[in-house]
Amino acid sequence: MKKFLNLLPIFLLVLACSKPQTFDVLIKNGQVVDGSREPSYLGSVGINADTIAAVGNLENAIGKTEIDAEGLTIAPGFINMLSWATESLLIDGKSESDIRQGVTLEVMGEGWSMGPLNAKMKAESLASQKDYKYSIDWTTLGGYLQSLENRGISCNVASFVGATTLRIHELESENRPPTPEELDRMKVLARTAMEEGAMGIGSSLIYAPAFYADTEELIELCKVASEYGGMYISHLRSEGDYWLEAIDELISIAAEANIPAEIYHLKAGGKDNWGKWDAAIAKIDSARNAGLKITTDMYTYTAGATGLDASMPPWVQEGGYGEWAKRLQDPAIRKKVAQEMRAKGEGWENLYFAAGSPEKLLLNGFRNDTLRYLTGKTLGEVAKMRGTSPEETAMDLVVHDSSRVGTVYFLMSEKNVKKQIALPYMSFGSDAASIAPVAPFTNYNPHPRAYGNFSRLLGKYVREEQIIPLEEAVRKLSALPASNLKLKKRGMIKVGHYADLALFDATTILDKATFEEPHQFARGMVHVFVNGGHVLKDGEHTGATPGRFIKGPGFQEN
Repeated sequence: MKKFLNLLPIFLLVLACSKPQTFDVLIKNGQVVDGSREPSYLGSVGINADTIAAVGNLENAIGKTEIDAEGLTIAPGFINMLSWATESLLIDGKSESDIRQGVTLEVMGEGWSMGPLNAKMKAESLASQKDYKYSIDWTTLGGYLQSLENRGISCNVASFVGATTLRIHELESENRPPTPEELDRMKVLARTAMEEGAMGIGSSLIYAPAFYADTEELIELCKVASEYGGMYISHLRSEGDYWLEAIDELISIAAEANIPAEIYHLKAGGKDNWGKWDAAIAKIDSARNAGLKITTDMYTYTAGATGLDASMPPWVQEGGYGEWAKRLQDPAIRKKVAQEMRAKGEGWENLYFAAGSPEKLLLNGFRNDTLRYLTGKTLGEVAKMRGTSPEETAMDLVVHDSSRVGTVYFLMSEKNVKKQIALPYMSFGSDAASIAPVAPFTNYNPHPRAYGNFSRLLGKYVREEQIIPLEEAVRKLSALPASNLKLKKRGMIKVGHYADLALFDATTILDKATFEEPHQFARGMVHVFVNGGHVLKDGEHTGATPGRFIKGPGFQEN
């Protein structure tokens, strides 16, 4: 009997070891690309609740739900470093165009953020709504992000607090520096946003009123974010004629505020500026070698998208859209604006001039139903239809549409796009909403990047053109941006990390959206998990909404 009792612990240990591991979800026999840049390997992933519980050889394991991933790549969920899903997620929380590409985190805040808002900002936002109708049940940025989670979203969300939003909150659209008291209030608002979970300060410096902020104002705001471990991220003051000077400004802000900084959608806009590439990268590399953490992100196209405001001088836009439209109806002002549109911008970014031709401006977004028949036509085509000059036509459209008019600008070099992709510190962002081919999203033609930015990287540039290996591409889509944002337990396939996963066929993944027919989902993404929730199953959206508000490093519990 005593001998049996001595052997009992050994027997129980053997029995325990022979019992198969069980998981809520078991993903079997896929090619694991874990985000570390290490070579892929054949393996399995076990998920319990919202967490990755095991990775590797799990051949004896059992899952309540099992997925055979043979022939598929298992990657961490992708991070969209520049998302404009701010409003689209309020309309449709399924985030289909990005989920169907493997994006599990939307990062917002390019200059404008959905908080903090004051009463006037709320009223103006409600009054300007047309296709997108939603209530505003928040005031702060954290309140907005929590509202998204409460409403139900399929993706995770995070945001920078917009430097433009802080400025409008205190100065409206005035072209002047803030008073010391106004700047102090802006800094208090920034502090609140950081404590609520903002990722840092975001700016977009080619647009009015953001354009009116000087470097010192931005440094002061960034010093606040730096205290909380945040970062500065910026659409530079110029991506063309003053590109090198704009990079210098970002580096100066990073150094003076002691803050990591990222350049939004790195590019050399305009053929005359394509040759500045080597000098621009030398500046960034020099700053990095000196100890500054400077990173970049991009979209995978040679065309950008914004509005006709980027074709007109900032002075005519001072005071907001109402004042802008009123000035554009004055013959003397129109003549001056037309003259400035035809020339290199003196101290401002003139995308009309940079494009080189009105045929390289594609009109893709109107508010006015009577103008929507022009969607998909170039500015040059519309000018010929109307018998007016392209400059006059642009001004007329802005007035008649009661908007800046959505516009695609063909500005970049394919050669430079490929060079950008290969940069070791390059992440990716769509610079677009996350939408679906249904109303109200079909009321306009988005840039195809809304449907294809990430799949285009994996299909065109990784598989077809082999610009970078798959393992490096996945790192740039996941672990790299997660590290830059200081996210905890995200960005890699690792035990203890949240189960944000993208399973795709690396042999077929590809973007389908075009400028002519942009409302087309990408192909090749098979399964997507967000916080362990199965959001995309066999290529179809499940309707699950497990997305969460992801908080930055300065977050403080109330």
